[in-house]
Amino acid sequence: MERTGDRVESTASEVGDSPAPAPSRSAKRRPKRQRKQSRGAFAVQVMGELLITLGLVLVLFVVWELWWTNIEADRKQEAAMEQLFAEFEPVPGAPAAGAEPGGYGDPAVLPVPEAEGTTFAAIYIPRFGAEHARPVTQGVGTAVLDSLGLGHYPETAMPGEVGNFALAGHRQTHGQVLDAVDTLVPGDRIYVQTAQGYYTYVYRNSQIVLPDRVDVLAPVPTQPGAEPQERILTLTTCNPRFGSEERFISYAVLDSWQPASAGPPEEIAALVTRTQGQG
Repeated sequence: MERTGDRVESTASEVGDSPAPAPSRSAKRRPKRQRKQSRGAFAVQVMGELLITLGLVLVLFVVWELWWTNIEADRKQEAAMEQLFAEFEPVPGAPAAGAEPGGYGDPAVLPVPEAEGTTFAAIYIPRFGAEHARPVTQGVGTAVLDSLGLGHYPETAMPGEVGNFALAGHRQTHGQVLDAVDTLVPGDRIYVQTAQGYYTYVYRNSQIVLPDRVDVLAPVPTQPGAEPQERILTLTTCNPRFGSEERFISYAVLDSWQPASAGPPEEIAALVTRTQGQG
C-alpha cells in the first residue's frame, strides 16, 4: 500500500480485484431446481386453497339445506294456510268441554282438486307440538313438497273417504313437516280440517320399507287389490332422518268427524281459533 498525502490507494491484488472463479456445474443447476421447487409449492398452495373453498361451499350448502330451506318453507306454508282459511267459514267457537261428536252421519268428502299445488286442508298433530298446524296440498312433486308442507298422492282417497288418504312430507328439510313422525304412539290423534269439517284419525302403527314399496299407497295398505272397508290416513317420509335409503310409513284410522258448523274438536279448538280466527 502506498500513501500519497491524505489519499489511500490500493493495488488490485490488495483488495481482491482478481477475476472470480467460474461457477461449478452444480452451482449452475441450483437455480433450476429452486424454480422447480417454487412451481411445486405454488401448485400445492393452489390445491390447498381450492380444497378450503370447496369445504366452505359444502358447509354453506349444509346450512342452506338444513336451515334456510326450513325458513323459506315455513313462510310459504303460513301464506298457504292464510289463503286456505280465507275460503273457510269463520270458526263458530269451541265445543263444550268433554263434548263428543256424533250423529253427523257419514263424513263429507271433498272432490279431488284438479290442479296440482292446490291447498285444500290443514293438518294438526298435537304430538308434534301444541302449535303444530300444516297445509295439505294436492300433489307430491318437488314444487309442493319443498314449499307447501304435506303433499297428497292424487291417486289416493280424500279426507274421510273409504280407502287410503295418503300424504308425503320431508323430515329434516323444507319445513320439517314430519320430523317427529317416529314419536307417534298408538292412540295419538291426528286432525284434518277442510271446508266441510274436521276428521279425527287415531294413530295405529308404523313400518319402515324400501322406496319401491308403493303398495303402502293401496286402498288397503300393503294389500293391492283388496276391497277397503276402513278410512285410513297414511303418512310417508324418508328414513333415517338425515338419509333417504328407506321410507317411514305411519298409519291412522278415522275415528270420527264433525262438520265445520259444529266447531273444532276440543283438543285443537284453541289452536284453530288462533290460526283461523273466530266468528
